[in-house]
Amino acid sequence: MEELRKLEQVQETLSFMQSRGVVVSSSNNNDDSNRFLANLILLLVQPSGKLDVAEKCSLILEYVPKLSASFLEEALPRLSQEGTQVNCFRSGIVNENDCGEALVGLDGMQRANSTLEDFCSSYFMFHGMDANHPQAIFKYLPVLSFTESYIYQLDSLNEKIVNMPTDGVTVSGRGFEEKAYEKQVSKLIDILKSDPFRPLVSLLERHGLLTDRIVEEFRCGEEYWALERKLCCALMTKKEISVEDVMRAIHLKSFDYRLLNLILYQLRGQEVNDLHMEFLSISEFLVEISDDLIMLFSLSPSSMMML
Repeated sequence: MEELRKLEQVQETLSFMQSRGVVVSSSNNNDDSNRFLANLILLLVQPSGKLDVAEKCSLILEYVPKLSASFLEEALPRLSQEGTQVNCFRSGIVNENDCGEALVGLDGMQRANSTLEDFCSSYFMFHGMDANHPQAIFKYLPVLSFTESYIYQLDSLNEKIVNMPTDGVTVSGRGFEEKAYEKQVSKLIDILKSDPFRPLVSLLERHGLLTDRIVEEFRCGEEYWALERKLCCALMTKKEISVEDVMRAIHLKSFDYRLLNLILYQLRGQEVNDLHMEFLSISEFLVEISDDLIMLFSLSPSSMMML
């Protein structure tokens, strides 16, 4: 739940800003302004070459006066052609062509690399395979890499939906290109709510790799993204978060690992080992909880004081 973690960072930053009197308590009228300032502070404290905090502040003071609404409005369409939020579909996040065939882009493939590396090193042993032998990896890599890259593309779309305004005011209300934005917003939502895995399911079916268990994991992926949107929205609007929803999301999050595992069984022509699947499911759940605890520790009030 990467987006949820980012939102928690923003909320912690907002609390820190309020404790120091930088901003007043959030209200419906200034939530977006405060989140913008919190994101700016998070950007400023991120490492950037050899620049220290004082140098970053000097740059802000020097160049911000040169920016204006008209400058940003002129820059937006130029940048969007290279893959920013408004024109996200030109950045390789197109999941099918006109014939309904599944497609993946370079960004999705790059984001999938770490998962594929982890999958090969941690899961191949359960298939009696040696991850240190290139032949074992490259024999099955095309299908595994394509699947994980496709999933990451959909995950990117979900992140864009999560980051949309939550106060009912669209980007058009802030002086940007309303029609282009609203059109892309509509496309994003339609893709994730209208059988997003259909092209990938068709591809696996054509290659004789589709099973009922694989289809069920695709459903788990859709449910996970829906829960992620729900939890992030609740966090941004300061609504109560259901513990049941959080636990369910943690259980669902590793659906891509289970998918890759089931596909690998199909590629090797082997029966699924249910004992291994159950063990790995528990292991994945514990890893997710561990990652979340590490993230929460990093966002403790004492760590925020270092800002």
